[in-house]
Amino acid sequence: MMYPFFDSTYILIILGIVVSMIASGFVKRTFNTYNKVKSQNGYTATDAARFILEQSGIHDVQIERVRGDLTDHYDSRAKVLRLSDTTANSTSVAAIGVAAHEVGHAIQDQKNYIPLRLRAGLVPAANLGQTLSMPMIMIGVFAGMNQTFLNLGILFFSFSFLFQVVTLPVEFNASGRALKILSNGGILNAQEVPKARKVLVAAAMTYVAAAFMSFLQLLRLLLLFGGGSNDD
Repeated sequence: MMYPFFDSTYILIILGIVVSMIASGFVKRTFNTYNKVKSQNGYTATDAARFILEQSGIHDVQIERVRGDLTDHYDSRAKVLRLSDTTANSTSVAAIGVAAHEVGHAIQDQKNYIPLRLRAGLVPAANLGQTLSMPMIMIGVFAGMNQTFLNLGILFFSFSFLFQVVTLPVEFNASGRALKILSNGGILNAQEVPKARKVLVAAAMTYVAAAFMSFLQLLRLLLLFGGGSNDD
């Protein structure tokens, strides 16, 4: 009998955690570095976000303040762009880059960007997968390695992995839109745009790390429980 919490494949989880910690540390260091660089044009992140929305012809998205450190996000259901305490009133290159990235999501929403719609449609399946995957696997283990329950658990977890994969083009595309806007809109000058790019690239690495972590977890489940039927 295999025990899901004590096995050699657990090194995959450790590897994923290490990669996630490195990515998180990298984005924090990069943001902190360029958060000290004030934009010469004097826009705050909120000013920049409002300007980009107007220039993009988006008039139904509100900008709100949200508590926290780098908790910035765009809520497509409420049509609200929320900027964190760290970002909202800052005139730094880093804060403006982050705000422009979130406006990139609003532009995706306006243009019906397919990966964004696909990701939104996957949210219920991903939540269901997170809720049911491990209970199904544990039932399978305690039922004598019942392959039906084990396969269901793996299938449910794969929904979460698929969500992480679809998230990647959404985030990279939003950053690409943000950099194009910042380059053409006069918000940042030519010397500041590459600094904003470094912040957005670092932030994107956290999504890559999350997808990698999810892949390693799925691989571990397949190695442990993806064998032939043991139902008899």
